[in-house]
Amino acid sequence: MSPSPHDKRFPSRLTVPTIHVCLVSSQAMAKVKTPKRSGASSTPYERPSKSAAAAAAAAKNNVFKFNTNVGQHILKNPGVSDAIVEKAFLKPTDTVLEVGPGTGNLTVRILERAKKCICVELDPRMAAEVTKRVQGTPEQKKLEVMLGDVIKTELPAFDVCISNTPYQISSPLVFKLLAMPNPPRTSVLMFQREFALRLTARPGETLYCRLSVNAQFWAKITHIMKVGKNNFRPPPQVESSVVRIEPKIGKDRPNISWDEWDGVLRVCFVRKNKTLRANWLGTKEVVSMVERNYRTWCAMNGVAVDESIVEDGDDAVGDDVDMEADGDAMAVDEDEEVPDFFKERQQQSSVPKTKSKRKKTRVHELVREKIRKVLEDVTELADKRAGKCDETDFLRLLHAFNEEGIHFS
Repeated sequence: MSPSPHDKRFPSRLTVPTIHVCLVSSQAMAKVKTPKRSGASSTPYERPSKSAAAAAAAAKNNVFKFNTNVGQHILKNPGVSDAIVEKAFLKPTDTVLEVGPGTGNLTVRILERAKKCICVELDPRMAAEVTKRVQGTPEQKKLEVMLGDVIKTELPAFDVCISNTPYQISSPLVFKLLAMPNPPRTSVLMFQREFALRLTARPGETLYCRLSVNAQFWAKITHIMKVGKNNFRPPPQVESSVVRIEPKIGKDRPNISWDEWDGVLRVCFVRKNKTLRANWLGTKEVVSMVERNYRTWCAMNGVAVDESIVEDGDDAVGDDVDMEADGDAMAVDEDEEVPDFFKERQQQSSVPKTKSKRKKTRVHELVREKIRKVLEDVTELADKRAGKCDETDFLRLLHAFNEEGIHFS
């Protein structure tokens, strides 16, 4: 039985408008799902995206982009900043040098305790930022900002150095401070963790190197604390440490030429895990360098040099054999801190060269004999490795070479 068109139990057969409404609703829903450019949520019940909120906060707080190529990693933890200034033991009469003040997180704490703070900043934007931070306050008169490279800048007199050091200038900054005629009373410096451990390494340890001997010879160095990379903005790729450097002054300061001392260490640490005999006698570049230095000393002191050719010396001067060679004769340990010019010399020495035509002279043989005598007879350090020697051993070595007329400056 077919239903009557007037029967109210059955719905109307006019379904076209209903289908049309459904189509419109699906199109409307498609438009609603389109993401908003402003990053707003699609519905009032959806939580805002964390990435969108972080991006908005970064855009609001980031005044300018930090240049990490010059070590701009701003210390943002106030607890670490307080600890660094506290460990400097500042006096109200102190003048403090700060290298790389950044936005002034350390600067404002230094100004609270010291008489004056001299900031050396390479980036003009940072210099303006730290100046603006104390503008209109009593600390404004106590702040002096110097724009430039601290390594190339002539520094005024100061009592203490505090720095969140750009890691690219760690070694030059340490030795610039130690080489000053009147070095600061103390320096509290932030360094890369590995560099800080090298500064404090002792003979026999893995990180013990020429940097360790040089720094500890001229100063007392103490590791203060470790600083995680999350305490910086932006965070660096490595962990950091803070060290205190107290230069030796007065009678405790070594009365030795820096060039002489460093010249001996350069040769000893060419390969710190090789014996001193191999480093001094097994490398032709080292023997040639010592011979040139000896000739210079003889010329300055009126000592005659025998230039005659060795009778049985048919071999060329450059044919010395490395007694413990394992490849490149001038190979430098990868973890060693060496200057750029020494690396260039290493690269030049790795280029294949033609055999020298120059014959061995009496003076060349004399220099080799002097080196052998110093290492084997006088100091008895020939079979010892630089990584195991302490500063007393290096002092004995330098004194013995000087007694034989061999100098390094």
